[in-house]
Amino acid sequence: MGLDMNYKAEVFVDTEDLSREDWLACRRKGIGGSDAAAIMGMSPFCTKRDLYYDKCGIQAVMDEEEDNWVAKEVGHRLEDLVAEIFSRKTGLKVYPVRKMFRHPLFPFMLADVDFFIDFPDGSKGILECKTTNYNCQNKWANDSTPVNYEYQGRHYMAVMNINKMYFACLYGNNENEFFIRCMERDLDIEEDLIAEEEFFWTENVEKGVEPPYTEKPDLVLESIRKHCGPADKDADAVKLDRKYLASIEKYMALKEQKAQHEGEAKKLDEKMKEAYAEIVEKMGTSCTGVLRNGSEEYVVSYNPAYRTGIDKKGLERLKVQHPDVYDDYVNTTESRRFSVKVKGAA
Repeated sequence: MGLDMNYKAEVFVDTEDLSREDWLACRRKGIGGSDAAAIMGMSPFCTKRDLYYDKCGIQAVMDEEEDNWVAKEVGHRLEDLVAEIFSRKTGLKVYPVRKMFRHPLFPFMLADVDFFIDFPDGSKGILECKTTNYNCQNKWANDSTPVNYEYQGRHYMAVMNINKMYFACLYGNNENEFFIRCMERDLDIEEDLIAEEEFFWTENVEKGVEPPYTEKPDLVLESIRKHCGPADKDADAVKLDRKYLASIEKYMALKEQKAQHEGEAKKLDEKMKEAYAEIVEKMGTSCTGVLRNGSEEYVVSYNPAYRTGIDKKGLERLKVQHPDVYDDYVNTTESRRFSVKVKGAA
């Protein structure tokens, strides 16, 4: 379509004194930066269908927003600290603008930016502040930026007509456990992103048409679970149309294929145990064995693994003898297992 670069972002709403409820209501009037990855099918948390439901004000039956409220709250509270660390490390001036902006040419595109940057040459940039835990730092490895954040940044640059942005991410408790990533504007990617967002907004949201599920199966199944609700063992059986026969047959064929592979894997596992049994006998209680063969050296390990837990009988005793402790520490979560049984015709 070719992008018009001669524009200035409009102020959609002043967010300084907005309540969270009003802020969320404003976000539902368009597509924000954190929505972009879901529209591109690259969000690890949200399907396009979930986003559609949110924009249409359709609440999930099972609202699990509180499950990760701590992580979200930590990220929100540490934004200013992340921005300060970034400023100290780079020498760049950063500042917030408490407004939600809108693209003047694509008014469904909104941007609520963390911080803006003043560069020495007089141009402006965007700073997006992130936090993560130490075990997730690999997502930023090799100077990369998580792809869902990348689409968020490209959305912001498109709305604001800004050509450069930075991501700053704190993953520890000192300024050295800190990532800084710079991203330049790419108009080809931006054009594709805008086209996908426009289609989603005009063809799905405005027309009330649910987008199809195209994401990874685990994410899709979690979305279905949230919007359908918990299992009801007393519910009547659902009569399935013949159009589902192909899916059932495919599932059963894959299940059989998996069983064959698992059978082969078990046989190989048995043969491997046969191969090393005499070595284990020779090692006795030792956890390490060494074999030298010319210039090569084989180091054999036979290490113990310990797992602490409470078995079923222990749980039953705990429930009877200390019900208050049981209620405090034992919770029930739901997972559902899919299976198919074939019965002969009556």
